[in-house]
Amino acid sequence: MKLLLSDKELKKIREDVEKEFPHDMALQEVHIARKIIAKEVKDSGGSYYKYIQKWKKEQMKIDF
Repeated sequence: MKLLLSDKELKKIREDVEKEFPHDMALQEVHIARKIIAKEVKDSGGSYYKYIQKWKKEQMKIDF
């Protein structure tokens, strides 16, 4: 699955999350991933469930 966000969008997400959770890198990573998924789902007009299922199918092809 190709990432749909630009470097500028990813940088903005990271900066916003670092401000929200300045001392917890693990929590930052979780929220960064959540925001990336939310943005990609919104831009594609799909749903979280469909996005995750599509990702899961693509990972199964790679792993086996």
